[in-house]
Amino acid sequence: MEQSYSYKNIWKVSYPILISLIMEQLIGMTDTAFLGRVGEIELGASAIAGIYYMVIFMAGFGFSIGAQIIIGRRNGEGRYTETGRIFYQGIYFLVVLAAAAVTLSEIFSPHIMSSIVSSEHINDAALSYVRWRIPGLLFAFMTVMFRAFFVGTTQTKTLTLNSVIMVLSNVLFNYILIFGKFGCPALGITGAAIGSTLAELVSLVFFIIYTAFFTDCRKYGLNRISGFEWKELKSIMSVSVWTMVQSFVSISTWFIFFLFVEHLGERSLAVSNIVRNVSGMIWVAVMAFASTGSTLVSNIIGEGHQDKVPMLLKRLMVITYSIVIVIISVFALFPKAVIGIYTDIPEIIDASVPSMLVMASAYLLNVAGMIFFQAVSGTGNTKTAFALELIALTVNMAYCTVVISIMKSDIAVCWTAEHVYAGAMCVLCGLYIRSGRWRGKRI
Repeated sequence: MEQSYSYKNIWKVSYPILISLIMEQLIGMTDTAFLGRVGEIELGASAIAGIYYMVIFMAGFGFSIGAQIIIGRRNGEGRYTETGRIFYQGIYFLVVLAAAAVTLSEIFSPHIMSSIVSSEHINDAALSYVRWRIPGLLFAFMTVMFRAFFVGTTQTKTLTLNSVIMVLSNVLFNYILIFGKFGCPALGITGAAIGSTLAELVSLVFFIIYTAFFTDCRKYGLNRISGFEWKELKSIMSVSVWTMVQSFVSISTWFIFFLFVEHLGERSLAVSNIVRNVSGMIWVAVMAFASTGSTLVSNIIGEGHQDKVPMLLKRLMVITYSIVIVIISVFALFPKAVIGIYTDIPEIIDASVPSMLVMASAYLLNVAGMIFFQAVSGTGNTKTAFALELIALTVNMAYCTVVISIMKSDIAVCWTAEHVYAGAMCVLCGLYIRSGRWRGKRI
């Protein structure tokens, strides 16, 4: 048992997830880096529009996290064919959810954007992005179920190749459509949206082909496409509904944060978009190991060894902190070089440095908080995980309201909200894991 969850084996499961998240992060980096060379309006608008898209996307992604937890438990129990049934029920549900999201967005997004964004220029640019990006949810939602299957069954190497193909596709499509290359018109922010949507389609096609030819479909029950089963979906929803709500609420607070910042001015919004993307460089490392923790906790409990969970979490933290501290040190030593990846506008580079350093320091708390939180979810206690994060988010939003909306603080001070959130998550989720009240949860 000790050997099964050694540092070496944790790394074996984690590094493909890490590579895939880095590749996925490069998609956002590509959009920001390209638009950062188009103009300040486009750079700021992509922040609002990107988070708006993510609010909707995270509802579907949250469902897949719940499904991944159950798949991990069934995989640990050796009930392999049931993972296929869970996969297909998830696909059915998410296709319907995507169709509903696209329809509702087309009807309501213009009204929502015009009522919450103060700058007319940013409103128009953000809306043009949303109109072409939201239809990509149909591809994205099916893709996250493939990801849930491969992570839940610890076949994470697949994610690496898929992510590389997706990123290369996104870079190519964005380069052509944003700047108008190879005879195409220069579409600017609209081109970024279309390019990302096409990259999602390429990712989905890859997963379908790979699964058909390189996965043991018979073992996992994928060789027979099951019909819709309400009882099975209801069982998945008992876990997934809380990860859906949690994911939606969590990213919604990011959207509110950026709306607060947007009222501070276009420069502050552009700076925050840069900092958010730089944050992603650290986030991928944290999320890779936290996500590994979630699926390994689920598997380890399924195997009947829940007493080994604290040992697993300790090892995850040692690895994660080792990587994160190195990244933060690089940011502190070469801040302008890092920010220069995203924009070549000197004023924005100079203005972004203090905020970036504040954001980076928050990860000294965020590592423990995220690993503890994902571990709580991995035990199957997703309702408790949601409740704990809701408390942390409430404290965070109260802080943002005072510091950003009322005090109109400098943008670097605004980013201290990350410390408040990370600290709350670390304390709340850490105490819950230590209490042992998660033991014995059946899913």
